[in-house]
Amino acid sequence: MKALKTSELQSLSVSELERKSAELRDELFAARIRRATEQLEDTASLGQMRKNVARVETVLTQKREAGK
Repeated sequence: MKALKTSELQSLSVSELERKSAELRDELFAARIRRATEQLEDTASLGQMRKNVARVETVLTQKREAGK
């Protein structure tokens, strides 16, 4: 999993960011399940996934606040 760039995220609309956030959360959940069943080889990817979710949520919050 590669890191998402904030500049790329800022160009997305609010609905696209919400969709991206849901997609990343589902992916993170699946990875946690794979880790629990010892099927995940790259456990460092969990941290990267969490950071990507945080990046998307941060940009989403900024856009929502700017829209008020």
